[in-house]
Amino acid sequence: MSTVNSFGAKSTLTVGDSDYEIFRLDAVDGYEKLPFSLKILLENLLRTEDGANITKAHIDALGSWDPTAEPNTEIQFTPARVVMQDFTGVPCIVDLATMREAFAKLGGDPNKINPLSPAELVIDHSVIADVFGSEEALERNVEIEYERNGERYQFLRWGQTAFEDFKVVPPGTGIVHQVNIEYLARVTYAREVDGAVQAYPDTLVGTDSHTTMVNGLGVLGWGVGGIEAEAAMLGQPVSMLIPKVVGFKLTGDIPSGVTATDVVLTITEMLRKHGVVGKFVEFYGSGVAAVPLANRATIGNMSPEFGSTAAIFPIDDVTLDYLRLTGRSEDQIALVEAYSKEQGLWHDADREPNYSEYLELDLSTVVPSIAGPKRPQDRILLTEAKSQFESDLHNYATVEHDLVDLEVSESFPASDPPGNTPEDEHVVHSHTHRSHAPRTASKPTEVARDADNSFTIDHGAVAIAAITSCTNTSNPSVMLAAGLLARNAANKGLKAKPWVKTTLAPGSKVVTDYYEKAGLTDDLEALGFYTVGYGCTTCIGNSGPLDDDISQAVNDSDLAVTAVLSGNRNFEGRINPDVKMNYLASPPLVIAYALAGSMNFDFETDPLGTDSDGNDVFLADIWPQPEEVQKTIDSSISSDMFSHQYSGVFDGDDRWRSLPTPTGSTFDWNAESTYVRKPPYFDGMTVEPSPVSDISGARVLAKLGDSVTTDHISPAGSIKADSPAGRYLTEHGISRRDFNSYGSRRGNHEVMIRGTFANIRLRNQLLDDVEGGFTRDFTKADAPQETIYDASQNYQSAGTSLVILAGKEYGSGSSRDWAAKGTRLLGVDAVIAESFERIHRSNLIGMGVIPLQFPEGASAASLGLDGTEVFAISGIEALNNGSTPSTVHVTATPSEHSAADKAPVEFDAVVRIDTPGEADYYRNGGILQYVLRSLAS
Repeated sequence: MSTVNSFGAKSTLTVGDSDYEIFRLDAVDGYEKLPFSLKILLENLLRTEDGANITKAHIDALGSWDPTAEPNTEIQFTPARVVMQDFTGVPCIVDLATMREAFAKLGGDPNKINPLSPAELVIDHSVIADVFGSEEALERNVEIEYERNGERYQFLRWGQTAFEDFKVVPPGTGIVHQVNIEYLARVTYAREVDGAVQAYPDTLVGTDSHTTMVNGLGVLGWGVGGIEAEAAMLGQPVSMLIPKVVGFKLTGDIPSGVTATDVVLTITEMLRKHGVVGKFVEFYGSGVAAVPLANRATIGNMSPEFGSTAAIFPIDDVTLDYLRLTGRSEDQIALVEAYSKEQGLWHDADREPNYSEYLELDLSTVVPSIAGPKRPQDRILLTEAKSQFESDLHNYATVEHDLVDLEVSESFPASDPPGNTPEDEHVVHSHTHRSHAPRTASKPTEVARDADNSFTIDHGAVAIAAITSCTNTSNPSVMLAAGLLARNAANKGLKAKPWVKTTLAPGSKVVTDYYEKAGLTDDLEALGFYTVGYGCTTCIGNSGPLDDDISQAVNDSDLAVTAVLSGNRNFEGRINPDVKMNYLASPPLVIAYALAGSMNFDFETDPLGTDSDGNDVFLADIWPQPEEVQKTIDSSISSDMFSHQYSGVFDGDDRWRSLPTPTGSTFDWNAESTYVRKPPYFDGMTVEPSPVSDISGARVLAKLGDSVTTDHISPAGSIKADSPAGRYLTEHGISRRDFNSYGSRRGNHEVMIRGTFANIRLRNQLLDDVEGGFTRDFTKADAPQETIYDASQNYQSAGTSLVILAGKEYGSGSSRDWAAKGTRLLGVDAVIAESFERIHRSNLIGMGVIPLQFPEGASAASLGLDGTEVFAISGIEALNNGSTPSTVHVTATPSEHSAADKAPVEFDAVVRIDTPGEADYYRNGGILQYVLRSLAS
């Protein structure tokens, strides 16, 4: 890339025997006052200034940034690289393969469609915890993974050979974000450009919202939809407004008994309450140096949960120590230190940059916490977990208001609360203590496996206890605390309750290495925590099924059972279709809840069981001391573990290497494939785009409430047999056991269209008290209940436009491109919401769907919209003139399905096309069409 360099910023940095070309930040007036994150953006603009898309005016605007101003200046961010996981990465490569064919039809050379920025994909989202609780679990789950995903993996291997600068980390290696911080991230990038080796900050975008985990290393990056990632790979900069930056000051030290998970849940609650959507969060202050790198990564990981674009820590000695620990070369570490100090990117605790807003947390005030039962920001003090569960249960089960003593199974003497005595192996009541709790309309249900092995479960039973997710499995302090707690519990004779599905899914094989070296593997396995795979598993819905007898008991009695996981997402319907209430907790607390067996449990007053002498054992008796945890970290983790595990990270095992790999510059699509199919996005595409038009005669496909997530819109988990996607697979000869998940079938648009809005917990307000992917079909006289997919097909056959009505935070959660792709392919032209989460709003535009916002303070309810109306939206055509209207006019006219006295509703909706670049994408029908036309011209 040639640069204009109007600031004369180009210079040479010598590190050891190597010279690097750099673009000096001190060439720009005002740079020294900028927050760390904006300095990285400033360097990015300096290095990519071309006088057209990136100009001197952009650089001046960033140098003179006003922290208090509302964001209004568009800039173009060019990430150094792109990182993907396989759920979102497969459709990216499918789209690139399709673009090659479309480009050829437009007269171009298909071989020119290649990543121009390095792209790395880590296969981590496909392993499912089908088998658990045994030594065979890992091997069997990997075998099943390959059986289910062979087509996808062959396709990715083709992509690795067909596309330049594209690498794949094979299955069974680790979770993308942990692999990123432990191996892929450079912190300071070095790459040859026009004959010179340039050094510049490592930056990235990733096709997963938790890409922000790398912020803990001082690397600026965030999650984008697969659509934006493809454009970035093809050299298109990411259009953005210069953001507000929230300074988050850290002071004090984490107290004994408090984990990094507790800290991050506290920060998540604070920032979600403060409001940081669309902003950068930057940590600073004297307390930063006391935060270990792994804890920084855990905090950065949760950025999507509090809503910020990024949540970054600066570079300091802690960063260098981590790079050294994880096996980076001394030359690379020297470059990071020299470059960061030369450019003013090194953390100075005594200097406070200018920030837009300020928050502060004294780490010594943090207390043990969990979050749930359905949102990461809903933090609960551990001491109040039982009472909060009893309160929340009313939302998930029919509960009588009288409080009565729980009955204990007759197999126990009335005077003795159940513990881990020999009798527990036969009959265990789900409440392992006697207490007062709400009696529910559905009675406790006995599960009988055989004459000598039965137990009773009730509301609150912990059905799943999973140590999972990059959020915590990358953090040795909480992972080793879990192992030490398991050792202490096993020594006391405690066991997990028999109805708990216990799983351990490390984020990299290094975790297994240090567990082995610390001698903790046997202790974890003694409690049922066998390794089930190296991937995301439970946190993304790949928890695998519950045992049949437990699943039947839960469903027959409509029990509100729970999952406890060390993850970052606990949305309704995400973890397991049988589980209604989900809680986030630290890895040691996951084990504690497996021992307790119920959320209806108070760790301070209720014993986990009894030891060999008959003494009650409480959580405090087995909780490891911080000194012991640190001693184990120091003695069990070494640099050679990382060097060994990552030495052949792209090679894969025999299964991967023996996969038959297609060849050729274009992919040979299999018309019978149910995993990888050519999508229709470019069908009939012309060199020039058609003008955008106003919307008329539109009907409402779904009317939704607040906090509708991308999981609600495009679930990643299991496919129900009686759903449209299940019927499609059955019609194509796929047996129920081979359905796999929606996430694994994202390369097949036919499955994904049918899965859009198919979450079993979705509530469409067009229907009364109905959960799942259903709507009213207004193409029919009586507007009957119909699946959303089937209704959309009827609307499209009739040529009827569709809109979605929604509440606040529409599209929160994962950066899931299919949430936008599926919306578009269902025939939706506009989404009108009270507010949008950043990534999904951008993705909608990237698919040619216009995001509109109700007027400030207004909602569908306040305007009297019930979804039966016929909608017209005028003013969209103004975009054809090259400008973007601030508002468009919406008219909602009562239909034959509306109440007789219903009046028309009119309002001006805010157009959430926020930048000129986004307007270009919308005018072209989507970002990929824009890129193709740009290349063709």
